Amino acid sequence: MNISPADNKNQSAPDAAALRILQKTYGFDAFRGAQGDIIQHVAAGGDAFVLMPTGGGKSLCYQIPALLRGGVGIVISPLIALMQNQVEALQQLGIRAAAINSNVDGNVIASTKDAMLRGLIDLVYVAPERLLMDDFLALLDEAPIALFAIDEAHCVSQWGHDFRPHYKQLSILAERYPYAPRIALTATADAPTRRDIVECLKLQDGRSFIAGFDRPNIHYTILPKESGRTQILNFIRQNHAEDSGIVYCLSRKLTEETADWLSREGFTALPYHAGLAPEIRSAHLARFLKEEKIIMVATIAFGMGIDKPDVRFVAHMTIPKNIEAYYQETGRAGRDGMPSNALMVYGAQDAVMQRQFIEDSDAPDAQKRIEHQKLNALLGLCETAGCRRQVLLEYFGDSCAPCGNCDTCLSPPETFDGTLAAQKALSAAYRTGQRYGAGYLIDVLGGNADERITRNGHDQTSTFGIGKDMNKTEWQSIFRQLIARNLLQTDSEHGGLSMTAQGQAFLREKQTIRLRKPARRAALSRKPSRSGADASVLPDEDQTLLAALKSARLEIARAQGVPPYVIFHDKSLVDMALLKPASMTDMALVHGIGEQKFKKYGPAFLEVIAKFL
Repeated sequence: MNISPADNKNQSAPDAAALRILQKTYGFDAFRGAQGDIIQHVAAGGDAFVLMPTGGGKSLCYQIPALLRGGVGIVISPLIALMQNQVEALQQLGIRAAAINSNVDGNVIASTKDAMLRGLIDLVYVAPERLLMDDFLALLDEAPIALFAIDEAHCVSQWGHDFRPHYKQLSILAERYPYAPRIALTATADAPTRRDIVECLKLQDGRSFIAGFDRPNIHYTILPKESGRTQILNFIRQNHAEDSGIVYCLSRKLTEETADWLSREGFTALPYHAGLAPEIRSAHLARFLKEEKIIMVATIAFGMGIDKPDVRFVAHMTIPKNIEAYYQETGRAGRDGMPSNALMVYGAQDAVMQRQFIEDSDAPDAQKRIEHQKLNALLGLCETAGCRRQVLLEYFGDSCAPCGNCDTCLSPPETFDGTLAAQKALSAAYRTGQRYGAGYLIDVLGGNADERITRNGHDQTSTFGIGKDMNKTEWQSIFRQLIARNLLQTDSEHGGLSMTAQGQAFLREKQTIRLRKPARRAALSRKPSRSGADASVLPDEDQTLLAALKSARLEIARAQGVPPYVIFHDKSLVDMALLKPASMTDMALVHGIGEQKFKKYGPAFLEVIAKFL
């Protein structure tokens, strides 16, 4: 049974009703940005495409309309491992929510299906594969449907960074359930991907809400790789020794080695990748969600849909495949809006590996060209001398002034006229047959007449020794930048460099180029602050109270078997430490405390504050 928009409840004034739910259930005073408009549009029966940065409040855009409308809201999410966590958070708010997937007991599934048919449940989470099964579609044919929410909608598009074939089949919802509004949501999608999502899901007659991409609470730092492990270790020790975070690695082997190494350095670090046994992955995920001070070392398979709001840092030991993936992954830090960090270390070999992955894939040539262009854009971000945030936002069609919260803004790099250096590097590649890697070419430029070079006769080329005016580190940076600018490309399994058409035109037309001046020593560029979100907003005397509030939260969470942030977000605890509420009335002023949590936990935290005072 499908409910027509004309028959649905609360259609006359969803804005007032939505605000009451926001305040009573979620404990927020007012909607942010476009949230109010989106909720009103969907609650009235309209379809929508929503692009909103991670932590921007996307989930409210479908949760509140589902509560306003009659029937059940079906939330389509790609990762079943995380659904229970999302359901637990909703149940803490007093919202009737459940998940149907292979991890859920059969009796519970049967109970949930019965509740769906009787209109006694608000939200049900399913994976696209489950939704598309004949028996589940038959269930939906009979159940009252409030709406369909398609989360992580970039999975629809083959041009996006995480394409899932089953997502394309979700177009069936428009044909089979024409009276149920559909809302597709994502945090990262460039213009071609956005067009593809709207077309694939048949949302052309709906409204698109582009709420911007900026995550101003995240500080971005990107460093040339000198000693990746040392750089990552120093970053964590200096800024996040007491925090939870994610370290991304390119391979399963590197993931396990890095987790072992961080553990030996005194941190609680857990590996996560598709090669681990499912029970190990589940156990590691549960620890990451339910404990504090856990570092998850993972491949890109980890993180989509994670609601953990207190991830304080995301570090990349190797570059991802494009800017969309990078922005999606860094967006897992600071979902609660508190100050957080993103660090990436990169080297020329990273680009070589990513280009080889593209070439070795089964994708058609047209898609390979797009993937190369996207990788070039990411390398351009790595090598930019300007504001990182400006480059990121411009890629997505957004803009901002220099942010003052990235490494290049806080410590602007020097640039120089790199025309002559680029000419030397390109000529060295050409004169040696366009088949050797950057290390070999640097030796030729530096006049290093070792056995390989003399055996190949390259000590007799016109480019031998013409680069002695620069050291190896400087030449490595120049080659990285030339790869980023697409003047050089890797075209063999051994990582040999050859000139692109652009590189040939550069030499032929005597073009000029400015390059980022290589740093003699890569330092961590960061605003001085103590570890964690709390240090940036709390005076010293309130640190003890915040620690006591966190301890009380952890005790309650362990007793209930849920993650601490499901009880209260860090932001709520920081608010308590600042406001020091002395009564239940005062507690109602704290950020993110709705009616149900107010009743459940208010007295316990008031007692902690009273003891402190």
